[in-house]
Amino acid sequence: MIADMLLDWYDKHRRTLPWRALPGEAADPYRVWLSEVMLQQTTVATVRPRFEAWVARWPTVASLAAADEAEVMAAWAGLGYYARARNLVRAAQAIAADHGGRLPDTEAALRALPGLGDYTAAAVAAIAFGRRAVVVDANVERVVSRLFRAAGKPAVRASADAVTPDTRAGDFAQAMMDLGSAICSPKRPKCLLCPLAGECAAHAARDEEAFPVKPAKKVRPVRFGTIFWLEREVSDTPTAVRTEPVEVRARGATLATRPSTSSGRTGGGVGAESSPSSSVRPEPVEALPSSSEGKGSPSTSSVRTEGGKREVLLIRRPAKGLLGGMRALPTGPWIETQPGLADPPAAADWALLNHAVTQGFTHFTLELALAVARWGAHSAHADGEWWPVDDLASAGLPTVFAKAAEAIGRTRCG
Repeated sequence: MIADMLLDWYDKHRRTLPWRALPGEAADPYRVWLSEVMLQQTTVATVRPRFEAWVARWPTVASLAAADEAEVMAAWAGLGYYARARNLVRAAQAIAADHGGRLPDTEAALRALPGLGDYTAAAVAAIAFGRRAVVVDANVERVVSRLFRAAGKPAVRASADAVTPDTRAGDFAQAMMDLGSAICSPKRPKCLLCPLAGECAAHAARDEEAFPVKPAKKVRPVRFGTIFWLEREVSDTPTAVRTEPVEVRARGATLATRPSTSSGRTGGGVGAESSPSSSVRPEPVEALPSSSEGKGSPSTSSVRTEGGKREVLLIRRPAKGLLGGMRALPTGPWIETQPGLADPPAAADWALLNHAVTQGFTHFTLELALAVARWGAHSAHADGEWWPVDDLASAGLPTVFAKAAEAIGRTRCG
């Protein structure tokens, strides 16, 4: 009865989304898989334009399998939980090599692919292939826990299994998601509009917001570090500079705890590596220091001739660890006490700004001070690549570094 009532509501009120097949159309397994991964810990509103840009660039499993991982990571920038992007490439390569370029159609085979946990495998099996699978994300958990006043994930899953139909399992899963998103919201659910209100135990008890029962949140420890902004100006005269990416030693990454992978969703999805939420704490600012005139000369590998342009030093983070393989601003170690100017990328006249950037990761909160310096013609060598400040958006920086660049940019205008 619950499934029939919900599917009848879904047929009238289903959302139109770029990854969903229209009524009567067959689902595209690649688009279903990609959307489920993108929606982990990321809202539908955020994912929609990013999904459309992604499939325009990599429209098939084969194109993603052949993609350069660095380009994929740059395209993912800002979505957070960057292990998802790496696993998308690895899974696409496995699908191309072991499955003839087609996603397997069973939960067991899907779970064997890199990055596909229980939730994603069930969602793809149900939505893309019509397999009966129990799909429980944050929206589904909320709906089911209220329907049965079920406390705890095992009870919720058992209840979801009991109401999942043998047919239209994919539509049923998406109907649950839509109901949780539009009607059965975490706060002030719209019970008068709910097609299942008459079957809902929590509604009958008038304690809807007591479900799902959440465990007490643990206080996340705080770690501290410093982001280094090393800037130079490029004159009209060609200057020999090092521009190719150079992997540097694992400063922050080797000291940071790598978060565990999870599956499920909140507000449209759940995820695995780093929260995309970050904030800048505005305080009084200091001027960017003057050029350092230390001895030495840059390593020569290529020449840029962009007259009057400002460039900033970027590095490629080590492949393993948080934000692995991503372009980033250099950082010092991430530790439990303020490190000051420890481990800068080059000898220079560094000055600390009165700003801090805060980023939440799965297991800790990171607070990063901002240090700035100018790289002069005779400054000591610094490994990395010089990137035009005006084109920094194209570098694909993770959110925390993009926020740092924004804060430093404001100091120049303040």
